[in-house]
Amino acid sequence: MSKRDKVLSLIGLAMKAGKCVSGETMTESETKSGRAKLVIVAGDASENTKKNFRDMCKFYKVPFCFYGDKDTLGHAMGKEFRASLAILDEGFADGIQRELKNREDIA
Repeated sequence: MSKRDKVLSLIGLAMKAGKCVSGETMTESETKSGRAKLVIVAGDASENTKKNFRDMCKFYKVPFCFYGDKDTLGHAMGKEFRASLAILDEGFADGIQRELKNREDIA
């Protein structure tokens, strides 16, 4: 299984466990409330969306990353396309970040 598949699998597991929310409104709400442990934004999201979440996560001290595309993130969650999502569980967030750090092509 590739690193990419492990990240998407962890997102799917977090979704099934009820520890993941998606969509700009829910992601923003969970980030501002302090419940978000990791924010993931699709690489093909608009520049405005990327800047909004980058700035918000920096302000609220929530780790964030750009990963995959909207279709891939949505598919991992069993939904249609999603530009952003928040992981609400420390364990899932740590696992995803560990997989991302192990990848050589992460900026």
